[in-house]
Amino acid sequence: MAERFGSWHDMTASALIPSVVRSDHEADFRASMRVLDLGGVQVSALAYPSLETRRTTKLIRRSDPESYQLMLNLCGSHRILQGGRDTTSGPGEVMFFDTSRPWQGWAAAGADTVKGVMVQFPRALLPLPANKVDRLTAVRLPGHEGMGALLSGYLTQLVAGATTYTAADGARLATCTLDLLTAFLAHHLDAAASAPPQTRHRALLMKIHAFIQQHLGDPDLSPGAIAVAHHISLRSLHRLFQDQDTTVAGWIRTRRLERCRRDLADPLLGSRPVRVIAARWGFTDPAHFSRAFRAAYGHNPQDYRQQHQ
Repeated sequence: MAERFGSWHDMTASALIPSVVRSDHEADFRASMRVLDLGGVQVSALAYPSLETRRTTKLIRRSDPESYQLMLNLCGSHRILQGGRDTTSGPGEVMFFDTSRPWQGWAAAGADTVKGVMVQFPRALLPLPANKVDRLTAVRLPGHEGMGALLSGYLTQLVAGATTYTAADGARLATCTLDLLTAFLAHHLDAAASAPPQTRHRALLMKIHAFIQQHLGDPDLSPGAIAVAHHISLRSLHRLFQDQDTTVAGWIRTRRLERCRRDLADPLLGSRPVRVIAARWGFTDPAHFSRAFRAAYGHNPQDYRQQHQ
């Protein structure tokens, strides 16, 4: 009935972002949405008939969560206009867009409903330069092979098991999801890089960021090891980080401290010694870890744990 469409409109505006929605099926609108809130990262399983949606400048001024959205298309097709691009994706493909920029989109169901998995997360949580990530907005990305298949399989399984997760699983799943999204986007930025050396250097830096995230627990992770893994000189590696506000070692240390802080706040890890958590993320010297943690967060690790559990 017609009130279903109104309920859907209000629900998506609240759970996702406000937008203008219209559909030829408003009189008998049948749709569903299951939301998995991981704390900062939100994953939604969606099913709905053909519709049109617009994210206007006026709505952005009124409500801008400064987020990115990534849609894995499972059934039907999606077309979006954003930033001068006009792109259509089909089943098994991925589309990425920016909630802070206007768009107009259409979902076509064909004989069935449109189905997909939507990930929404704050822009600030993506450890990739925003001006580089913009190159991927409203671009059709493959989800059938390589990194795309890995991401698609993960998101599909994530929403399928939503009812089995505990509250404590949320932070860990949020980290896993962001890590995989970062690797997926970095991969396509690298693949899309054109011939100019400056462009290739930017893509290489993003690839190195993803590599560091994947190897934070290795105590032997160092600028030298990173340079060898990427077949570049140590000098070239440090040159890549010149435009960053930190050194290579500083970037590694910050990411490790973030992981330790997350684990110290996890009630399920409350019985695990601080030194074990530190070692898990590459800090082999407990005294050095304690000093670094206090310098970063203003508390020693034990006090931080007591305040946040």
